[in-house]
Amino acid sequence: MSSVLQGFTKSLAMTFVSEIGDKTFFAAAILAMRYPRRLVLAGCVSALIVMTILSATVGWAAPNLISRKWTHHITTLLFFGFGLWSLWDGFKQGGGESEELAEVEAELDSDLKANGKATKDNNSKIEDENKKQKRPFLTQFFSPIFLKAFSINFFGEFGDKSQLATIGLAADENPFGVVLGGVVAQLLCTTAAVIGGKSLASQISERIVALSGGMLFIIFGIQSFLTSVE
Repeated sequence: MSSVLQGFTKSLAMTFVSEIGDKTFFAAAILAMRYPRRLVLAGCVSALIVMTILSATVGWAAPNLISRKWTHHITTLLFFGFGLWSLWDGFKQGGGESEELAEVEAELDSDLKANGKATKDNNSKIEDENKKQKRPFLTQFFSPIFLKAFSINFFGEFGDKSQLATIGLAADENPFGVVLGGVVAQLLCTTAAVIGGKSLASQISERIVALSGGMLFIIFGIQSFLTSVE
C-alpha cells in the first residue's frame, strides 16, 4: 500500500507542476472559450488519461526488458535532467506575457480560419446531407469538438516532458499509483483551465511554474539516487 501511495504522491505532484502552464493547459483554456465546456473538458481529459495509461504501461514494461537496476539509474538521470532543463527554462523566462499562450492561441486561430473557409459555401440542405454521409467514421459517434480537443491534447503530449517523466516514474514506482496520481492531477489542471479560461491562463507565471517544477524534479532525483534498488 505504501508503494502505491508513494507512486500516487510523486505522480500527482510531478504531473501537476508539469501541466500547469503547459501547452495543453493553454489549449484547453482557449478551446473552452469557443466551444461547449463539457465537450472540451471530456475531450481533453480523455486524451490525457489515455496518454497517462500508455506512458505508465511503457514504464511498467521497461524493467521486464532491461534490469531494474538500469531502469532505476535511468529514471534518476531523467529526474536530474528534467530538473535542470526546467530550471534553465525558468531562468530564461521573462516576466511578460506568456509566449506559449500566445503561440497556442495563434495556432488555434489559424486552424479556425482554415476550417471556416472550407465550410463557408456549404449552406444548402442537399450539401449538408451529402456532408453527413461522407463525414469521417469517428464523427458519426463522437462530437467533432470532442475529437478536436482530444487530438490536440493527445498529440500535444507526445514526447512532452511530463510523458517521459511518467514513463520513468512508472518504471521505478508502483504503476497503479502513478496512473492514479497522474489522472487526478490531469483532471484538476484541465478542469481549472476549462473553468478559468484565458483569464486564468494569462495570470499563470511560466517562470514560477518552471522553477517549481525544476526543484521538484531535482528533489525526486536526489530521493531516487539515495534509494537502494530492490
